[in-house]
Order: sequence, then structure tokens, then C-alpha cells
Amino acid sequence: METNFTQQHITVIHWSQHRYRWVFTLTELDLLVLMSDNKDEEARFNTYVISSLAVTSALLLLLPMLFVVGKDTAYSAYEVEELYQVSDMRDTFSEEERYFVANTMSTPMLVNDWKDPHRTLLAIIGPEKPIDDTEADEIYKFVTERGGKVIVAADNTNANRLANKFGVTFFNDPMLDEKQHWVVHDQLGQAPTISWKNVWSAASVMQDVDKMSPGAMMQGCTVFQIENYNPIDCRIPVMFRSPTGLRFEPLLRDSEDPGHRKVMTLGKASTSAFIDIVGSGDGTDPLNPAPGDLRLVMRFDYPGIEVFDELPIEGRGAFSTGVGKLEVTGSIVFVSDEEVFSNLLWSLDVAEEEGLSTDCKSVGDYTLNNCWTKEILNNNEWSGNERYFSLLVYDMMEFDNVNLSAQVRQGDSPGDKSNFQVVFDESRHVTGVVSAPFVETMGTVVLLTSNEFLKWLVVLNVGLLLLVAMMIVPEKENWRHVFDLTRFNKRPNKLDPSTYRKRVQQALFTKIRVQNDLTRDQMAAKPPPEVQALIGDPRLVELAYSQSRTYSPQELRRLMQAIRRWGKEN
Repeated sequence: METNFTQQHITVIHWSQHRYRWVFTLTELDLLVLMSDNKDEEARFNTYVISSLAVTSALLLLLPMLFVVGKDTAYSAYEVEELYQVSDMRDTFSEEERYFVANTMSTPMLVNDWKDPHRTLLAIIGPEKPIDDTEADEIYKFVTERGGKVIVAADNTNANRLANKFGVTFFNDPMLDEKQHWVVHDQLGQAPTISWKNVWSAASVMQDVDKMSPGAMMQGCTVFQIENYNPIDCRIPVMFRSPTGLRFEPLLRDSEDPGHRKVMTLGKASTSAFIDIVGSGDGTDPLNPAPGDLRLVMRFDYPGIEVFDELPIEGRGAFSTGVGKLEVTGSIVFVSDEEVFSNLLWSLDVAEEEGLSTDCKSVGDYTLNNCWTKEILNNNEWSGNERYFSLLVYDMMEFDNVNLSAQVRQGDSPGDKSNFQVVFDESRHVTGVVSAPFVETMGTVVLLTSNEFLKWLVVLNVGLLLLVAMMIVPEKENWRHVFDLTRFNKRPNKLDPSTYRKRVQQALFTKIRVQNDLTRDQMAAKPPPEVQALIGDPRLVELAYSQSRTYSPQELRRLMQAIRRWGKEN
């Protein structure tokens, strides 16, 4: 057997006793099907697709940047220069209280995927971007189903989608309180300016102030109670700076199943407080609501949630543990002002530098009758908001849950709380111009992959895109296999459409030669009339010898089919 390889086709010669028998397969005819008149349409389509993708990518990149141009991040746990940041709060929980401190940059929807959610507190301080419905649903489940802990602090309506799920509504305007306000004093102890927006409250940590006994209401938490994290039957002064008010309306389930949660007002304004919607500062204006029960701090506890954690093994000591079911309490706290956590009000030394004081005596007689010392008769000095919120977070974390392993509760050394984590939600803040597109992208990806409906919607859309792509994909370029080891992995150049007719002619002559057992020289020596007689088909004769006839791609395709049939007929 002899094999002859050419760039045109592959011919195989089988030797027999009588003659050469040529077997030729016109596979290359199947490859001459590209339509030259479709090339412009394909080019235009590709241009449209590429342009659309480029414009979309540019918009996705630039729009988040435009929204944050000229804006500064506020109430961030990782900005340290300004007094309105909350970096001192982060330092307190990380270095002094020794919690494990982290942050989330993309979205709070990830809360239910975190390790040990019942030992995790999410701090949403000063949301500059609204919490959407999907995020609110996940946080609600985090508290009510997973035993998670959450603190939400805002002075506007950005947190209302979440708050409404618990029966709480944030007003969108500042609250003024004639009876409960503090003043900034100068070095002489005078108050150059007085603002009813600077509100104070005597707050409880774990009890509803509306249900506390009169004696407990007048007691300040002692040093012993504070050091031992046991603030029962006592209150602590807390300073607010331009808060709004909280309105509470019981949910339908509260009447149907009153024991499913515990509702507590931890701090409230005086009966003279009102929401300054008009901006006039006039409490008698009917457009400024003054309901008389404006809350400043509210807490909701959901007991009896079953989770898995390390439990002490009976009979083997408190530090012998095994994994088992544990009942925990989910807890969420709403605060009507983010600035209670700011560096300005967090520690006493910084506050005093800015003109605040531990009591009301240094500002004269003006506020003496409206001071927190009139409500808390002893242990009533304000020492920064750090004291109150450290006790609140400790109580929410349930360190008193004796069913939890002591090894988890006590850590590796006295005071170690690293088995419990505080996570600052940085996704609600304005980010830098450069990082904005990436933060928004991460949030979008989490949103699309976390929501069940959106997840299947994405899958459906991807399937539809693939189907459309399959329908509009252009034909493959005209190419052919070349059996040539010297040109291994090298693809031949694309065929020129102007050569299509010539190649079909060559295929016709080759088949005539093979069909009649002629050599190339014998075929070349035959006169045209004799070749025409061998062909017999007028259409193929015209293809072979006409110099003026032109063919469209469709006509060439029909002629190729005729060549195949000719071979079988002859």
C-alpha cells in the first residue's frame, strides 16, 4: 500500500494483481461552506457584543466610584483620626475586654454562615446605606433562629427594614428633650451654648425600666457590680448626641404568644421630648410629634433556641467537654443614636477634653434640676459610655450560661473572651473611591448566591444565555486538516472566498481522474472534448470550462452535491 499526502486531499493507493485502484474521499468539500456575504453581519454582531460588554463593565466600575466621591467614612471601627469614628470601641473590646474582633465588608447576609453564631455579636453602627429586605431577613433569622446577638445604632431610617421586623421604628429627625439634656462647658465651668439635642438617659442593662421598682430606679451600679458584670437593679448614665427617637408597636405574635420573646426598654427620654420634624425647635408645634414615650435603647431577647456547642460532661469535671445541644438566647438591641459609640463619648478622658463632665455640677444651676443625678442618687458619675455598653455586650453574650462548657466561657486565661467574637459591619459605611467597586461587587455576589429565588433566577438566565449563544454562534472558519509532521500544531491560513470555484473545479477533475484510473499526466493530455464526454453533466461541464460564468456560494454547494452523485452514477 502506498500513501500520497498533499495539501489538497489525501489519496490512498491499494495494490492489486491487476491494476491500481484509487479510493478518494471528498472530505474537503464539506469544508468549503463559509458564506462570504455573512461575514459583514458576523463582524457587526461581534462589534455590538464587545461594545455592550465594554460599556457595561465601565458603568459597573465607575458608578460606585461616583457615588462615594467627596464622602468620608463615618462611624468606622478602623478610622482613628476623627472623634466621630468608633475605633476606641473596637480597641476596648479587642484589647481590654479581649473578645475576638473582626469585620464584614461585603454584606451582613453572611451572618448565618459564621462559626458559632450564638457566640457572635454583629455591631451595625451608623448605617450610611440602608439595610435592604434580604439582609434584614438574614439578620432576623440570625437572632431568632441561630441565637445571634446584634446591636443596631442609627439616628435615621436606614435601619427601619430590620427594626420593623421587631416592632421598632426609627424616626428620621432629631429628638429634643427639655428635661434630659447635657451641656458642654468651658474651662470656667460655664455653658456657652445649650442644646436640647444633647440627651442623656439613665439606662438599665438587663431590665425593663418601665417595670423596675422605684428603689432600683434610683440606684446606680456599684463598682463591685460593674467589675463582676452583675448590673442588677441599678442604672448607669448614658450620653447621646443628637439622637432620634424609637417608637415601639407590639407585633401580632406578642398577643398570641407573649412568652416567645422578652421586650425591654433599657433607656428612654423624658415626657417632654419631641421629634423636631419641622426644624423649629418648638415642642408646642403640632407638626413636631411628642408621644411621651420615646425610647432611646430597646432590647429584645429570644430564649430557648437550640444550638450545638461544647457542653461539660457530667462526672468528669467542668473542663471535660463534649458536643451537644444547648439552649441559648438570641438578642438584639436598638439604639437611637450612633454617636453614643463614637470616640467623643466612649471614654471619659476624651470627653472631658471636649467639655463634658462626670456630673452636672460644673455647669451651674441651669441643668442642675434636669441632671441624671436627680434620678440616680448614688454611684451616679458618668465615666464614658464605655462602661455601660461593655456590661450590655457581656450580658448579651451569655457568659452566665452554665450549660456551656467552662473552657469556652473562661478561655485560656482569666478575662479571656476570645471564644466570643464582635463583628463590626463595615459594609454599611461609605468606602474609598478605589475600593467601592470591589465592595459592591462582593455584596452583589453574596446577594445573588444567598437568596434562594435569586440563585435559581441566575441559573435560569445563564441557561438562557447559553441557549442564545448556541443559536447565534457563527459557523466555524474554513479550515482543513493537513497531515504534515513538519507543520505540527500549525493551522493553515483561512481560505480566500475567491478561490472557492477553483477548488471545486480541482475536486471535479480529481474525481474524474480517479474514477477512470488515470494518472495526472494522462489526465492532462486528454483534449477538452474527451473530458467533457467523460463528464456528461452539462452543469459540471460549464463549471469545468466556462470562463465567464460566476457562481454564488449556494450554487457552489449544489454543484458539490452533484459531484458526489456523479461519482456514484458513473
